[in-house]
Amino acid sequence: MVKKIGKKEIKEILSKRFESDKCKKLSDIPSPTLFKDIDKATARIVEAIQKKQKISIVGDYDADGVISSVILSEFFDDNHIPYKLVIPNRFKDGYGISKKIVQNLDTDIIITVDNGISAVEAGEVCKQKGIDLIITDHHTVPQTLPHAFAIIDPKQSDCNFPNSEICGAQVAWYLVASLKEALELNYNLGKFLDILSIAIIADMMPLSDINRTMVKSGLKNLNNSKRSFLQTVKDFYNKENFTSEDISYLLAPLINSAGRLEDATLAYNLIKEKDLNESFLKLEYITTLNNKRKEIESELFQIALKSVDPTQKIMIVWGENWHEGVIGIVAARLCRKFKVPSIVFSITDGIAKGSARSIGEINILEHISKNNSLLLGYGGHKGAAGMSLKASNLEDFKKVMQESLKQEDSDKFKEKLKILGVLKAEEIDYELLEILEYFEPYGQKNPKPRFLLKDVFVKSHKLLGKDKNHQKILIASKNNTVDTIDFNYETKINYADTISFTCTVSKNSFRGQVTPQLILDELILD
Repeated sequence: MVKKIGKKEIKEILSKRFESDKCKKLSDIPSPTLFKDIDKATARIVEAIQKKQKISIVGDYDADGVISSVILSEFFDDNHIPYKLVIPNRFKDGYGISKKIVQNLDTDIIITVDNGISAVEAGEVCKQKGIDLIITDHHTVPQTLPHAFAIIDPKQSDCNFPNSEICGAQVAWYLVASLKEALELNYNLGKFLDILSIAIIADMMPLSDINRTMVKSGLKNLNNSKRSFLQTVKDFYNKENFTSEDISYLLAPLINSAGRLEDATLAYNLIKEKDLNESFLKLEYITTLNNKRKEIESELFQIALKSVDPTQKIMIVWGENWHEGVIGIVAARLCRKFKVPSIVFSITDGIAKGSARSIGEINILEHISKNNSLLLGYGGHKGAAGMSLKASNLEDFKKVMQESLKQEDSDKFKEKLKILGVLKAEEIDYELLEILEYFEPYGQKNPKPRFLLKDVFVKSHKLLGKDKNHQKILIASKNNTVDTIDFNYETKINYADTISFTCTVSKNSFRGQVTPQLILDELILD
């Protein structure tokens, strides 16, 4: 039974989400020394700097990996430390540090950021070449670790860092913090909080404890940042201020689009660009890539829909030369549509590369690892993973995964979208917006509050969008009227209807005036 709630109850309920957080301000964040191997890694890098040895950084092509690369390289730039940077190209190099990348590097040390924990082959080549490999990563630790001089990953069982669910950019930032201390530098680590907030949200980290604290501070820095990249995005997209939703739906997709369609170095160069004019040109190009990405993704989604079997507990589809840069997004869309995990493969020269997305409490990586005998390689998280296999094994892999998912309890597939309570329309005002804003940022482990509105009157209704696929409704009660947007538009609502629905409350700014606006989730039909 969903209870009626008002502003006081909303405040109390949301406060309880963070009662167990140990890190509520930046001064509370754990020390770098708690990471396993960080002192060892730091000492080796300091030695390399002092002896003028060659240092290389190997990053990753997603937003977290690009920002990780920016953080470490910018620290080196600011302190006049030479280095070589490699961000693997998704299409030519594949994911993370590889045997090929190591063989092409003339270096004494390689520092990976946001990758490397599964790079067994690359570790062996480093050993043969006498290269000291320092891995900084945050992904799940496999049974067999690569040969490395040092491994900094909070998911290692013998690592004492108290927060294992942090992103790659945070691990890279902690390495910088350790280097700052060892080199006795007067250096402002807070300068990275703006882009750190992007990486944390883009990589869907839980927004509690250390992550919440860093993002809250990071959002303030984001809006006051002097980075040309952020100033240019504000101007280009006519943004007064960035919110956590802007990170999810604007900044992260822009950064990711470079690696998805061409090369992540484009995004890296945009973030590091200091000249506003150059920044504008770089952003303009990446925006065209992002628009192109949307078109390719939409086309591929429609093709994928023709191949799925909606009766199965997992959607697995593939095609020749499907665009590798968008298969992950298509998997996510299939996942949302059918409410089951999904894997989309692209086949090139007999090898299928796949991207998986999960839903609810289903650990997709666990299911993939159970059937790894058919794979050439795999890795990732509970909710998202990547893998490769021979195309000739696709049918067998599909069968064993379908059998594996059949064993899961039906409840584990359900998204836990809890309703906070029944809200009266009279409670929806500027004061409510302030309460909801206080508990931002919303995201993983801190979902945006959802409410149930019952039996409200439809005062006006109109269709929006080029394809008339959204509807805007003005709802009314005794003492209040509120704008409501339905982006899904599955059931047409008419003037003078009395309706009930679940929704979130957002802020609508128009010509300097701020008003509440409801985003309709689901219409409750009798």
